[in-house]
Amino acid sequence: MLDTLHRWTGGFLGLILALLGLTGAILIHRDTWIMLPHAGDAPVQTTQFLAATTERLMANPAARPQSITFANADLGLDRLDFGKGAGAYTDQAGTIVSQWQSQWARPELWLFDLHHHLLSGDTGETIIGIAGVAGLVFVLTGTILWWRTRKTFAFRPLPKRLSRPAILRHHRDLGIVAAPLLILSLLTGATLVFRPISALYLGPNAPAAIDAALRTPKGPRVALAPHLDWQGMIVAARARFPDAELRSLSLPRKGSGLVTIRMRRPQECLPNGRTTLWFAADDGRLIGARDAASLSPVVTVYNMLYPLHAAKIGGLGYRLVMTLSGVVLGLLGTLSVWSFWFKRPGRSKFRPAR
Repeated sequence: MLDTLHRWTGGFLGLILALLGLTGAILIHRDTWIMLPHAGDAPVQTTQFLAATTERLMANPAARPQSITFANADLGLDRLDFGKGAGAYTDQAGTIVSQWQSQWARPELWLFDLHHHLLSGDTGETIIGIAGVAGLVFVLTGTILWWRTRKTFAFRPLPKRLSRPAILRHHRDLGIVAAPLLILSLLTGATLVFRPISALYLGPNAPAAIDAALRTPKGPRVALAPHLDWQGMIVAARARFPDAELRSLSLPRKGSGLVTIRMRRPQECLPNGRTTLWFAADDGRLIGARDAASLSPVVTVYNMLYPLHAAKIGGLGYRLVMTLSGVVLGLLGTLSVWSFWFKRPGRSKFRPAR
């Protein structure tokens, strides 16, 4: 029964898992292959410089972006998001070095959308989450099925030949070697899509605790003023958390009436941090602040899932490890679909004598 379930489910979902693995392996290194002027610049995090750049980018109400993601150690460019796929990269002084009206103009953007949403928004994200859960089941059932053939184990990066028996043997043996990495990739990815999965390893109350800790505070339902003291917001954020790196500024969404600034304190692993400040959209007054250092251990562990999944910690060595995980997932998924649909054993042409 396990063998049938493993083969048939893999035959249908293997291609999605292969797609996720290969796109993930490429995206791990995306900051390296964004070859634009100033991409290798060291980040400047002085308060006055960031305040002046923010004021310059947000000054014109007709042309201001919906969000700014500031440069960091991996990418020396600021990224602007104008919505509906439009955006730009600027140097850290705010001068545009590349601009686009559609995400299809930048490979790192449509690859990211393909990996996270299958180019289909929330529906695609749900499909990806289901595929991630199925992938975990594949690892579990595959380990059980491998155990009965363990005496024939022989590690090979690629199958000896493209016959069905050789592909199946390679699939079993490579899968058992890569099982720990696959579990890490699939479990972190599935949890980021379906937060309730965290209850399995962080405790039954984890999803509710995470939701409560990361909830945006209720702010005044006010319209965004044409002109705000953007410099004052940056200065206030830095004064509140002087040791934190400024990571992003976002305009109000869904009628929240709050301008959001995210910062990253030294002890945080999440690239954009969870230290957050909210300012009223009509006059720029500070409404609330959240210090990531005050979050519970459960929420702190949850915040580590994305850095683990996207290899945002551990340097080049860990990036190579997670790249290997993605390549293996792509190989296993592709060959499983190939062997199931195109290399199935045919029926015998001979009939037994009566």
